[in-house]
Amino acid sequence: MEWSDVRVFLAIARSGTLGGAARALRLSHPTVGRRLRALEEATGQTLFQRTADGFVPTEEGAAIIPLAEQMEEGALAMQRRLAGQEQKLQGSLRISSADWFGAYVLPPIIDRYAKAYPDVDLEILTGTRLFSLAQREADIAFRIVPFDAPDVVQRRLMRLPYGVYIAADAPEPVFGDGAGFRLITHDTSTGQFPDIAWLGKCFPNARPILRSNNRNVQGRMSAQGVGIAVLPRPVGDQMADLRRLNLPEEPPAREIWMGYHRDLKRLNRLRAFITAVTDDIAKTRFDRED
Repeated sequence: MEWSDVRVFLAIARSGTLGGAARALRLSHPTVGRRLRALEEATGQTLFQRTADGFVPTEEGAAIIPLAEQMEEGALAMQRRLAGQEQKLQGSLRISSADWFGAYVLPPIIDRYAKAYPDVDLEILTGTRLFSLAQREADIAFRIVPFDAPDVVQRRLMRLPYGVYIAADAPEPVFGDGAGFRLITHDTSTGQFPDIAWLGKCFPNARPILRSNNRNVQGRMSAQGVGIAVLPRPVGDQMADLRRLNLPEEPPAREIWMGYHRDLKRLNRLRAFITAVTDDIAKTRFDRED
């Protein structure tokens, strides 16, 4: 039984389709189907029921999922350990962060790193999904909350100030009132955002008009005149058509955490990137209150 076939089995079990497994593994649809047939022939068991809703594990298939996951963890641990022992500054480095962090904080860091280490291929994965460090979905991640997974080396990278912004040519709203103005807020389905709750309390008579889970979208909408937005300073301060309000009270700041799997701590291309990040953050004005 080959690990490559077991890997395909797990991908099908998780996605429920051959197409979903193929995309996850970056293989062709026929290859995934062929690997599944090979595994079923090797085990002498039918591992999935083919239904109108997709591939559903049979009783035999469901029974071996935990064992397959143990094989996966062993293979990934071996991959991480071998990667962590590589000494050359070449290969790939996958970075995970929120959209706004990737768009407004990382670009100058990436630019300097890419010029210094041209043989390293960089990939930035952004969005609300938390990519797994243990499964090598990402090599390093930046988040606004601490990491809770075991075997992750993490550090508090910076305390990030937020600001309140409005279109550059818009009139000044009254702090503690906000009548006649509109608010741009954040989708709270993925968690609580202290800055959004704070914004509502500071402008109680402003009408919430738009909600988005993307800080860049919030900033662009505010610059267009849609409403007042509270944004991370690296986002709002870099948008030319926005004006940051000088208020008697500042929004709650958030901490940015950086984490990577401990098996990669000796990976030189990762260590060099961490140095580039920390050097840049040490110089940035965003980590200091005005």
